[in-house]
Parts: sequence; C-alpha cells; structure tokens
Amino acid sequence: MTTSPLQAAPAKSPSPRGPRSQQRHGFRAASPYLGPGMLGFALFIVVPLVASLIISFFDWPLFGAPQFVGLENYRYLLAGDPAFWISLRNTLIFAILYTGVNLAVALGLSYWLMNLGGRWAAFFRVLFFIPVVTPMIGNALIFRLMLNDDGIVNQMLGVVGIQGPQWLNTPFWAMLSLVVMSLWQGMGYNIIVLGAGIAGINPSVIEASRIDGAGAVSRFFRVVFPMLSPTIFFCTIMTVIGAFKVFAQPYALTEGGPGNATNTLVLHLYRNGFSFDKLGYASAIAWVLFVLVMLVTAVQFSQQKRWVTYDS
Repeated sequence: MTTSPLQAAPAKSPSPRGPRSQQRHGFRAASPYLGPGMLGFALFIVVPLVASLIISFFDWPLFGAPQFVGLENYRYLLAGDPAFWISLRNTLIFAILYTGVNLAVALGLSYWLMNLGGRWAAFFRVLFFIPVVTPMIGNALIFRLMLNDDGIVNQMLGVVGIQGPQWLNTPFWAMLSLVVMSLWQGMGYNIIVLGAGIAGINPSVIEASRIDGAGAVSRFFRVVFPMLSPTIFFCTIMTVIGAFKVFAQPYALTEGGPGNATNTLVLHLYRNGFSFDKLGYASAIAWVLFVLVMLVTAVQFSQQKRWVTYDS
C-alpha cells in the first residue's frame, strides 16, 4: 500500500508567540480602544501642563509680546512676594481645619446612619448630599447674605440678646465662616463614600464583636475603623487635594478679605493671571502649588502602611 506525499508529510503546528510578540499583539488590539482617551489626555492634560511650565519662564502679559525671564518669576515668588506666603499660610490653615473636621464629622454621621438604617437613613443621605450638587457660587452668595453684619444670623442672635460678630469683616471669623460654608457644601460626598465603605463590611464580623461584648465605641475603633481604613485613606487624599485647590468659596464669600485674611493660593493665582495681567507669574504659582500638592500626597502614601489595613 502506497501513501501520497501529502499524507506522508507531518502537519506543522503553529509556532508559539514569544512574550514580545504577545505584547505587540495586545498593544495593537488595545490601541483602537485606548486611542481616543489617550488623545484627549494628551490634548487637555499634557499639552496645557507643558505650556504652563514654559509660560512660567516668561513675563507673559495677556496682551503683548512675552519676554523670557528665566527663573525670575520663581525667585520673586519665594523671596519678593509677601502675599504668596500669606496665601500659603491661609491655604494650609484652611486645609487642616477643613480636612480634619470634614473627615471626623462625615465618619461619625456615616456610622450613625449605618446604625439608624431603614428609610430614615436613606432620607438623611439624600439630605446631606443635596449641597454637593448645588452651585458653589449660589451657596456662597446665600451665606454672604446670612453672615452680613445685619444678616439673618446676627438678627437671630440679637433676638436672644447676643451681639453677633462681624463674620466676614474680621480675620478669625472670616476664615471660620469660609470653613463652615465649605463643610456644608462638601461634606455630603464623604458621607456617601464612607457610608458605602461601611455597607461593604461583613455584618457577621460586627455581629460577632457585639456577641463578644464589644461596646459601640470599642466596636468602632477595633472593628469598623480598621476595615474602613482604605476608604478613609481615599477620602483623606481627595479632601486634602480639594482643600488645596479652594477658590470659589473665598472668591464669592469674602473676596480674600478682610485684607488678605482669606486669600488662598488659587485665588492669588487667579488675581495675578486675570486681574494683574501676569500670566507667567500665575503659571509659576500654579507649578509651586502642583509640587506642593504632589509632595503632600506622596507623604500620605508613604505613611499609609502605619494605619491602613487592606486585609478583608
């Protein structure tokens, strides 16, 4: 019996692809999906970022020819502009007060809503979140009407025989008013995020601690807090970054005053760029703020191992 040449030849198995070939194949397959997003990231993030860095080395008026000045904007920022250090101090005070109170109150309210449960918990979650979706400028104008010297707050205090302070015209009360208004506006976001984190905790773990005799305070600090620490860490990062970027509140509520008592870094940046016609100097402020926020975030990430638990 004879066999044809085609039958005698062994069939060739496809050669396996190497790791580099697989990577190239995966990149080609993912490119159509990643392309639009990467193009938008390059156009709206990378290009403006690089352009602002270049502008920061120029004396760049809004209308007129730019002039290269090297590091002069940064030198003046750090050694010749007292308003920068005042705005930096105000930003740090605001960030510390706002972040600390925001996280503490939001965490307490989230824990309370978990124990409350039912329809009332859902009602209060919606109630606390409503200010987050309302326009910041409108809220600031309402607070400004309430906190004027003859506003509703001082009128109500006058009814019970208390002379209210000048909320927006004294440095201490103006900063306090700024923090309170920002808390009212932004705390609902952390309440929702922390509430979702608490809802993700296994109820049997909490029930077991209750059976073992752990009280409410002990149960919170020994069971709930460690299991919720990744969510708290996320809220801390986002709240600190948001606090360093505060702009609309001092712009609409106090206009940075009285004097420079509530002037923040972003408000100082805005005024130099669009009121004083110094785009180069404003870009230098933006880059200093960017580096500052990155350093603070890096420190937070480096210290997370001390208190964040990722074990479920």
